[in-house]
Amino acid sequence: MKVILLQDVKGKGKKGQMIEVSDGYARNYMLPRKIAVEANPDNVNTMRMNDKATAERQAKERAEALAISQKMKTFTLTVTAKGGGAGRLFGAVTSAEIAEALQAQQGISVDKRKIVVEEPIKTTGLYHVKCKLGYEITGELSVNVVEG
Repeated sequence: MKVILLQDVKGKGKKGQMIEVSDGYARNYMLPRKIAVEANPDNVNTMRMNDKATAERQAKERAEALAISQKMKTFTLTVTAKGGGAGRLFGAVTSAEIAEALQAQQGISVDKRKIVVEEPIKTTGLYHVKCKLGYEITGELSVNVVEG
């Protein structure tokens, strides 16, 4: 019997896949537990529509990530941090502070865990930081740290 999986099943397949299983396994285990539905024409059509919608959504998100990465190249973000004079800072500028400044100055929302700071920023100056935007797209961001 052909069934469409509603959730991942170890050893059988991933959610949304159509697989062939024995009639007894489908009727006695998968269908009562709502792990799968029978692959009738309506359910197959629904599965194809869901796959198409997912592909369109991913393409849209990828295009947005590309646009953000292109926009990041055009500006320099300014982050103000407390300093002790002579260009030294109290503590370090964190990825959370960079994410807040990015949201406040440019209106771009990036999760702090997606901002990669290679070495701690402990002095004033211009730094280059990478942002993981998803779909294997990385944006380079220029951050100017000033004392304030």
